[in-house]
Amino acid sequence: MKPQAAPPSLSVIVPIGARRAADLGALYREYRASIAATGATHEFIFVLDGPRPEERRALETLLRAGEEFTIVNLTRNFGEAAALTAGFERSSGGTIVTLPAYQQVEPGEIRKLLAALSTTDLAIGYRSPRHGNALDRVRRSAFHGLVNFVTGARLRDLGCGVRAMRRQVLEEIDLYGDQHRFMPILAMRLGFRVSEIPMRQSMQDRHGRIYRPREYVHHLLDLFSIFFLMRFTKKPLRFFGMLGAVTFGVGAVLIAYLGMDRVLFSEPLADRPALLLAALLLVLGMQIFALGLLGELIIFTHARGLKDYRVEEIIQYPDAVAASDSGSDCVPGEPAGAGPEMRPTAPPAVTA
Repeated sequence: MKPQAAPPSLSVIVPIGARRAADLGALYREYRASIAATGATHEFIFVLDGPRPEERRALETLLRAGEEFTIVNLTRNFGEAAALTAGFERSSGGTIVTLPAYQQVEPGEIRKLLAALSTTDLAIGYRSPRHGNALDRVRRSAFHGLVNFVTGARLRDLGCGVRAMRRQVLEEIDLYGDQHRFMPILAMRLGFRVSEIPMRQSMQDRHGRIYRPREYVHHLLDLFSIFFLMRFTKKPLRFFGMLGAVTFGVGAVLIAYLGMDRVLFSEPLADRPALLLAALLLVLGMQIFALGLLGELIIFTHARGLKDYRVEEIIQYPDAVAASDSGSDCVPGEPAGAGPEMRPTAPPAVTA
């Protein structure tokens, strides 16, 4: 039998969506040269997010020319998060690198991310110095300021698609929707170490982009989703209970005021809309509280299968060895050779 080839150490995933380089062949050669310069064995996986005949023909031309990579073609446009997941499921490297299908940073800068993995689990690039007009700078500052305020993170370029991470990171994170932008925040929530690495912005990544109003609404909703996942996934009653208590409290105060007004000043209640509003707030507050309680019951019934921690290393005593192998400094009553030993997990990343 022919021996099986060892899996590559790097898996490079390139999702191809609506925005892509005009010449995919040139982009691939730039990426390949930068990855090859590291000396690590690698594989390339291109994921076509939906039917894209032009891009597929360009990639197939490269395959016929002798290039070696994998093409994953999704049935329709599922989004970048789904494309990254599809590429990851077909990867085999211990280190995952994600690269955009267009020029964002200078390809030679990719090695910085791989070098950073010696001390971190997820290294993301941020374009520095970042080019753009005043409107772009204000929009980016407002978005990242809001994200950092809500999540407590300190990130500067969530839109950069250049990332390098240990395989455990994507094994633990579930990406869906547009949550690929918040991958560093999801990783920090699970205890992974995240670092931002400055990278030179590509000369071809200089065009301004105008977002439609609904894009801003989508980003705000995604941010609220990330906030809820980070703070209240395992404690839904704290969120819904607090909201329900405030709503119920406002209704109760309003009811008390109306009651005192009726008793002390003989004001009629039948024709006062405030009475209906107070009753609505009372009922709504109880319903919101009950929703949080229902969430707690669901979490409780599945608590045995949930794990809200990650083990980084284990320190334990080794098995007893023969007395002849031990030194003369033995503690009475302790098996010979049973001294403490550090057994860090390998690689030095957060492991389950």
